[in-house]
Amino acid sequence: MTKTTRKTASRGLRLLAGALAATLAATPVAQACTGITLTAEDGTVVRARTMEFNVNLESNVILVPRGYARTGSTPDGKTGMEWKAKYASVGTNPMGLPLIVDGLNEKGLSVGLFYFDQSAGYQPYTADDAPRTLAPQELGSFMLDSFATVDEVKAAIPDILVAPVVFKQFNMVLPVHYVVTDTTGASVVVEYVDGKLTIHDDGIGIITNNPPFDWHMTNLQNYVNLGLENAPPQKLGDVTITGLGQGTGLLGMPGDFTSPSRFVRAAIFAHGVDPTATSEHGIFQAFHILNNFDIPKGVAREDTKDKQGNIVSDYTQWTSANDLANRRFYFRTYENSDIRVVDLTKQDLDAKEIQTWSMGGFEVAHELGAPTPLK
Repeated sequence: MTKTTRKTASRGLRLLAGALAATLAATPVAQACTGITLTAEDGTVVRARTMEFNVNLESNVILVPRGYARTGSTPDGKTGMEWKAKYASVGTNPMGLPLIVDGLNEKGLSVGLFYFDQSAGYQPYTADDAPRTLAPQELGSFMLDSFATVDEVKAAIPDILVAPVVFKQFNMVLPVHYVVTDTTGASVVVEYVDGKLTIHDDGIGIITNNPPFDWHMTNLQNYVNLGLENAPPQKLGDVTITGLGQGTGLLGMPGDFTSPSRFVRAAIFAHGVDPTATSEHGIFQAFHILNNFDIPKGVAREDTKDKQGNIVSDYTQWTSANDLANRRFYFRTYENSDIRVVDLTKQDLDAKEIQTWSMGGFEVAHELGAPTPLK
């Protein structure tokens, strides 16, 4: 390679890097969401997750009533699938839209959407497919509106076409996969890769982001040496080596925020904690576990800034938990760690329009009252 050629190649690489950085700055990404499932001793189920994104999703909690009419979207703008909600549902929405990205319905079916960048590849579409077509962001709400169990979902969605429809708010096709769980604890991960639908039985109850679910399950085999009990002392010649404090059985557990590492860590925590008696106790256990996956602003970021000069970084915008037995949706936010709840059984499920609860507001530290004498 000549000196001139090397200069040209180097300039080209710099331009490519600059273009990539600009693209990353302009493209919303959410590559750090973590989902877990807990089963209490009485058999009741909690599904919980974090939601990380690098732009404000402007989420609120919404209730979609029975009979709510919807129309799906298509790549060419034709009218997509049309349906009405058979079941009412509650959960978080994105960008003020009447869509749920995480929540549950009145039958206890719970659905969550998780980012699936670099892996998602939706089904090929033709105009004739329009009456059975949905956008990726619409499939979660369709499942909550329509089904009571995981078995119903598995039987029905092969007949639905999920096409690469642009999400107008972000000017991109959202790369997502889905976790679906019902009151029995049955759970599946729904993925579209290379234009094909795959439904994975999720016996471990964990989901993160890319690569596909089966890759994560294979990767778990790399950590078969990890255990909850402390490692025993080892004798090397005349010297006995003992561990430094608690947790030596988990020495080597990955602690970073990448999707594979979080999947491993979530599996260990979700299956290692002491079981709770009921799902009501399990809700708070889930929040404790997900504390380990909270991402503060700035620590998981791109080497670039947005148009306003802000660092582009994923952060935990909210954490939610679904009590499938009691039909309750719990959440807390980045700005307010107080746990709040909406009880679906206490709402008007036949309301004429979608109901909304704000997730906004900042946490307030409450000053303690007068002390009591130490006895």
